[in-house]
Amino acid sequence: MTKIAVPDMMCENCVKRITNALTEADLQFSVSLEEKTVTIDGCENCVKTAVSELEDLGFTPEIP
Repeated sequence: MTKIAVPDMMCENCVKRITNALTEADLQFSVSLEEKTVTIDGCENCVKTAVSELEDLGFTPEIP
């Protein structure tokens, strides 16, 4: 599992947008608004896809 920090995720609407995009990308994931993170359960390619989707939504994903 890989945790991606999304410091500009601010509200439930952000969570919904992220959830919809990553669901459409067929990824296994969880989103935490409290921690401002998205956890990807998958391979390196899945993480790259998630980062790309987040960037497309206008977020600034960071992999620690």
